[in-house]
Amino acid sequence: MNTSIVGKNLELTEPIKNYAESAFEAIKKYNLDIISASMVLSDNKKGQFGVEFVVNVKDKHTVVITQRDKDLYAAIDLALDRAKKNLRRYADKIKDNNNEGIKSLNNGEESIPETVEDDEEIIQLEPKLYKPIDFEEAKMMLNESGENFFVFYDIDGNMRVITKLDDSHYGLY
Repeated sequence: MNTSIVGKNLELTEPIKNYAESAFEAIKKYNLDIISASMVLSDNKKGQFGVEFVVNVKDKHTVVITQRDKDLYAAIDLALDRAKKNLRRYADKIKDNNNEGIKSLNNGEESIPETVEDDEEIIQLEPKLYKPIDFEEAKMMLNESGENFFVFYDIDGNMRVITKLDDSHYGLY
């Protein structure tokens, strides 16, 4: 992981650098492929310190946290807490997505191959073929089924639907 600490309108002393480096060490615990992390510390000359914390994670996920406070160390702590929260959510999301596929495969149960016994009988069934029918035949089949609609293929091979509107009228789609 590449790290950088930059001071903007602010002199970086050794204690400030050490404190910022400890923040970088704290984000390593999430076991993410962190490419780089940078921290820009600034003083706006109005009694406010700013911290911009940028973490680049593999697969184009970038966390950018901007925090302002009257105390520089407090601003670093607040930015670090927000970055940890964001990285933890991202790590949980990756972990959940990776485990979900495995769980859906077998639901935690071992699959046992079925054995074929000698006394099983296989019955061959005729497949139900859909032959093209005309509108009168479709109307007759609709009346026999007692349903409100009937789906069929017409003589031209188009799928059609005939519906019962009332006792003497039918709709054809």
